[in-house]
Amino acid sequence: MRILHTMLRVTDLQKSISFYTDILGMHLLRRKDFPDGKFTLAFMGYGDEADNTVLELTHNWETSSYELGNAYGHIAIEVADVYAACDAIKAKGGEVVREAGPMKHGSTVIAFVKDPDGYMIELIGSK
Repeated sequence: MRILHTMLRVTDLQKSISFYTDILGMHLLRRKDFPDGKFTLAFMGYGDEADNTVLELTHNWETSSYELGNAYGHIAIEVADVYAACDAIKAKGGEVVREAGPMKHGSTVIAFVKDPDGYMIELIGSK
């Protein structure tokens, strides 16, 4: 067994695809419209789905907003240098909501970024 993907519902698919490709460096792996169901799926990731867990963005055509709720936490992405990643994300217009630095009660360097729908992405240093 393995985890295949995590799904997030998004309100503006193109804006979300741009965020995950242009700001976080993922690739659009595949996209499919389902006209009868009035939704589109876009799969994003850093590598082929056969070997990597990916992110599924679901856009329901007639839905303009979602409640994030209080049970969702975040997606974590490993980066070589959290400080440099935050600088690059800010330079590309991304929103860093917790600057790079050691985690509370630990020494691992982390940061948090917010995607266009308000989902949190944790950057964790690989060093």
